Amino acid sequence: MNVTPTLSQTEVYLSIKRSLEDGDRLASIFATDDVENGLLRVIYLTVSPASGRITRAMTTIDRYKPKLASLAALDFSAGRFEREMADLFGVELIGHPQPMRLVKHAHWPEEYYPLRKDAPKKVDFPPTSGGYPFVEVKGDSVYEIPVGPIHAGMIEPGHFRFSAVGESILKMKARLWFVHRGIEKLMENQPLNEAITLAEKISGDTSAGHSVALARAIEDALGVIVDPEIEELRICLVELEAAYNHINDVGAIANDVGLGIINAHALNIKEALLRINKESTGTRLLRGTTKVSETKFNSLPDPEKLGRIETDLEELVEILFSSSVAMDRFVGAGYLSNRDALRMGCTGYVAMASGIKDDLRDCQYPTWARPSHGVAADGDVLARLNLRIEGAKQALEIVRNISSRIAIKQHTQTSIPLPDPHDEKIGVSALQGWRGRIVHSVIVKDHRILRAKIVDPSFMNWPALAVALEGSIVADFPLVNKSFNLSYAGNDL
Repeated sequence: MNVTPTLSQTEVYLSIKRSLEDGDRLASIFATDDVENGLLRVIYLTVSPASGRITRAMTTIDRYKPKLASLAALDFSAGRFEREMADLFGVELIGHPQPMRLVKHAHWPEEYYPLRKDAPKKVDFPPTSGGYPFVEVKGDSVYEIPVGPIHAGMIEPGHFRFSAVGESILKMKARLWFVHRGIEKLMENQPLNEAITLAEKISGDTSAGHSVALARAIEDALGVIVDPEIEELRICLVELEAAYNHINDVGAIANDVGLGIINAHALNIKEALLRINKESTGTRLLRGTTKVSETKFNSLPDPEKLGRIETDLEELVEILFSSSVAMDRFVGAGYLSNRDALRMGCTGYVAMASGIKDDLRDCQYPTWARPSHGVAADGDVLARLNLRIEGAKQALEIVRNISSRIAIKQHTQTSIPLPDPHDEKIGVSALQGWRGRIVHSVIVKDHRILRAKIVDPSFMNWPALAVALEGSIVADFPLVNKSFNLSYAGNDL
């Protein structure tokens, strides 16, 4: 396996500690089952926001008595990756401050670890036993508001338990993984391009981001060098996806403060972008465009149409920001401090709204395509909204520049290097999706996926929502929640 040599658990701790001290961010921790050698291999990834460099470390533990020293004291998100690993592989976490279940709800069988190679394909799920552990806030004036898991409208299931006094939220506890579909299990033994098709379904609003990320991870494993024009087309895909999502959410945030007319106009602009997607790629959600060493467009987006959309967006924003009612609701709501965002490992616009520079486009895009932007320091709904507006404008400008630069050709490389039939290869990739950093890791053999690990930015950002809500009024929950706009499916996998 083309991976960093095996380290002891102490050496892994020191390696990750050095990386974090150097400014790297923890990107992923995952296990893979080596039945033949009686081991679980645990792989750690960190990424440098400044250079995009991904650093790997690996250790092994006994498959039959799996014990792993926790890194939760080093990094908050490490503790969550470890809890996920404990649920899916049966790893005992040593020194973890909160070793309770994360993925598996109470009705999951105690000894069922679905990502082990010998896990049964079918298992009986007994009736739910026991409760869900949470910190109960007590006091004479404290009351609880349960929300979900079934919500009005089209959103996915998630349960939120609010503890409040009057209108002020003291604590919110989110319970997710109601839509756990076993995506990583479904990836096992998939042919490479079929796995990319499956990646498009990880989170429907991030079809392009996940398919491109997985394609790059596979190409990294196989040693494929991709044509620069294919990479430009992939940038175009990811930015088209960013544009329609950002504009959609600008309207949704306005709707949550009673400005339905703004939302209606935003949806009209989004529809125009979805039609451009359809013209350019054949699908509104940019699916079916990317394979290993290949990305196809029917035609590149018309720069004039994109220019008109930019003008419409600017008019929309001007109207929105002229509303004193809206601004009163946006300013100060859902505050997330720089310290909390950094310590919780936040990514994307959630991190940048709290003053953290976290945009891999700054080092991965060609110089001419890199967005010119800073970060916000206010950490509130308005800061996140401003970054969404700026993100939409940047995306439209990048796509327009690409459309003006290149002409459509047959962007396909016909030959893929064939590794030794018995040789396992590991590949990793990290890219900036519209929500933030997307990380894919794969182990490939015989042109099939042996193991895939997926990290959607929502996994990193969900815990921060609860922190941002502390001290907010109950009525601001929909507004703050929409300013984060996290994916249930991307988190739950």
